[in-house]
Amino acid sequence: MNILMTGSSGFIGAAVMERLIARGHRLRCTTREGGRADADGVEYVRLDLQEAQTHEAWQRHLDGIDVVINCAGIFEEGEGQTFSVVHERAPKALFEACARARVRRVVQLSALGADDQAVSAFHLSKRAADTHLAALPVASHILYPSLVYGQAGDSAALFRRLAVLPLLMLPGCGRQQVQPVHLDDVADAVLRAAEIDAGGCRRVALVGPRAVTFAGLLACLRHSLGFCRPAIVAALPTWLERPAVALGARLTGFPVGADALSMLERGSTADPAPFIALLGRPPRSVERFVRPSERSAERTLAQLHWLLLLLRLSIAALWMSTAVVSLGMYPVNASLALLARVGADGLLAYLLLYGAAAFDLALGVLTLALPAPMRRPLWATQIALIVFYSAVISVALPEFWLHPFGPLSKNLPLLASLVLLLLIDTPAPRRPVTWTTRH
Repeated sequence: MNILMTGSSGFIGAAVMERLIARGHRLRCTTREGGRADADGVEYVRLDLQEAQTHEAWQRHLDGIDVVINCAGIFEEGEGQTFSVVHERAPKALFEACARARVRRVVQLSALGADDQAVSAFHLSKRAADTHLAALPVASHILYPSLVYGQAGDSAALFRRLAVLPLLMLPGCGRQQVQPVHLDDVADAVLRAAEIDAGGCRRVALVGPRAVTFAGLLACLRHSLGFCRPAIVAALPTWLERPAVALGARLTGFPVGADALSMLERGSTADPAPFIALLGRPPRSVERFVRPSERSAERTLAQLHWLLLLLRLSIAALWMSTAVVSLGMYPVNASLALLARVGADGLLAYLLLYGAAAFDLALGVLTLALPAPMRRPLWATQIALIVFYSAVISVALPEFWLHPFGPLSKNLPLLASLVLLLLIDTPAPRRPVTWTTRH
């Protein structure tokens, strides 16, 4: 078939795209760039959702199209993308264009919870588009995924990182009911919905075979990662939930905010029978999410995340404590005497002492505050500064290499730690993601 697809570069969209190509379908995918075709014969057409809020904007791209699959979505607003545009206005215009062009069917990837009880802006915008599609004279499947687990997904990485911790403090002690579904099953369901000839509007919740608590999900993942002992789970005090989630998001880089917390509290479960009927088989259970061949690598990566965070916190504490000590906890006269041996005295010595302390304090704060994509120059600056300090002290105060407390030799493991952060702390460039990656 000829298929128009949105969100093909996202977490779910990419998996769906692989299956469609393998089945021999011809794809036309909308992107912000467009105007190209790849080795698989996929045609990419330029269409920014910000500019696609009328059916006329979509009409010319539907020429000869049999099926439309909408996998576009976001979990947080930013960079000019809003829920009202990405989830509601652009999809509504697309669905109207499909009805006018007499497209055979539409597959809409929505979200479990986009129903009459929806309260978050994310769910409300999804529900608005779903309702509009259901009222149009075009055959459609509206699919409602629960939490989607895939090896490369952000949510899966977050769950694994929580699972390796020996102690967990979770909102409500992790008793919230969830029914996670594997990416492979979601992609297969989208493929099936695209290929099935059926009239009217069919709504199917994409959920795992059984509901588990959030703590139970993490316990299953922990066992799958090779841990014999279960983690200790405690309840996070209610008054600490939102500050703790905000702090965790800041430190780990996962934008888990108030809406995500509210959605977790509401739960995410449904009857799996319609999903099983669509797939023609039971979906994968939580116990089988982590393949045995992936266990060791996934466990190591999850543990490495916390080790890198611990390393970053310790380096921040080092710079800030150095600043505090230099600003007066260590006798100023003794500091000035050391600077005199380097060749700085008088006003210059004071400027160097307090200027270096202020710079050290700034490095500590930036080590804590900067997001990962911006930390690479910070690590390089710290490496250069320590090399410079070490070189100057080696020339002016060489006896510090023989000091029993090792004030200079300790710079060697510190430099190695910073080189490690320089190489692996900064994330690789990432493709655009669909909403399910951070659900």
